[in-house]
Amino acid sequence: MTSLAIPASGRFDLPVAHGHLEAILKASPAPSAAVVVCHPHPRGGGTMNNNVVYRVAAALGAAGASVLRFNFRGVGRSTGSYDHGVGEEDDARDALDFLAGRYPGVPLWMAGFSFGARVGLTVGAADDRVQKLLGVGLALKMFDYGFLAASPKPKAIVQAADDEYGGRDAITAAVATMADPRRLWVVDGATHPFPGKLDELEQAAKSAVAFLQATG
Repeated sequence: MTSLAIPASGRFDLPVAHGHLEAILKASPAPSAAVVVCHPHPRGGGTMNNNVVYRVAAALGAAGASVLRFNFRGVGRSTGSYDHGVGEEDDARDALDFLAGRYPGVPLWMAGFSFGARVGLTVGAADDRVQKLLGVGLALKMFDYGFLAASPKPKAIVQAADDEYGGRDAITAAVATMADPRRLWVVDGATHPFPGKLDELEQAAKSAVAFLQATG
């Protein structure tokens, strides 16, 4: 897959065991990192074109990273069907495999929003190839993030102050249990999908990326 031809648009189908994943690669000519960004819950209409996912990818790209967004199985043109997070973790690993092959020697990061944060951070924390983790909109009322208490990888978390699935107090308590190095950004006045606060989200994401870049 290292030689997989990707058109100028960056849109392509990534071959996987169940067929393919619809994907978009925004490539940097000299990437500082290669990052997978995972999208929110497929059952809630989540896709790689989600506004938050797009803004997080933009923040990463502005920092010089090559960024891969993709649709989980059963979403858009991706083959397969929803698999309750289990198969979606396989999809995230396949995305990592692609970036590892295409960018040898470049640091690999994992990022995600909501359900995508649960999938991405789970895979990223367990995969030795992944150096840094970026989570946005952690759905604390739906998923357990306790595994991050044992992960020494640098972690940056961006959350809405009024997130329905874990607002300011809940995310502050959760991040306090995570292993260092870790840092939290809270976007004031925002709810889970950051409506009307996407610019503030992107600025917070840029700060989070800068923190990760500066943290060993």
